Amino acid sequence: MVRLLVQWLLSAIALLVVSEIVPGFTVDGLGSALAAALIIGLLNATLGFLLKIITFPISILTLGIFLLVINGMMILVASSVVRGFHVRGMGAAFWGAVVLALLGMVIRALTKTA
Repeated sequence: MVRLLVQWLLSAIALLVVSEIVPGFTVDGLGSALAAALIIGLLNATLGFLLKIITFPISILTLGIFLLVINGMMILVASSVVRGFHVRGMGAAFWGAVVLALLGMVIRALTKTA
């Protein structure tokens, strides 16, 4: 349970970092980042999972790049639901998904237990 809460907090911090890097991607504060991280996680676990199964052939043809498009769409949906979390267009959502994926890899590497 503690590990899940730490992962949630780190995801929120990653969203704050992305908002500093990607133009058109803004998060008003830690509360908005926590809410956005929760909603993005839930969307990726439900709707995103379904979309990834349906678009599997396209993902293979694009060598996985299309998965970033799906993640970007989940970010856009979350930005329409969470107050204080704004993404201006699919371009910002895509680049936000790219940076989030890179930060996620770093976070997983740092929090990995032996």
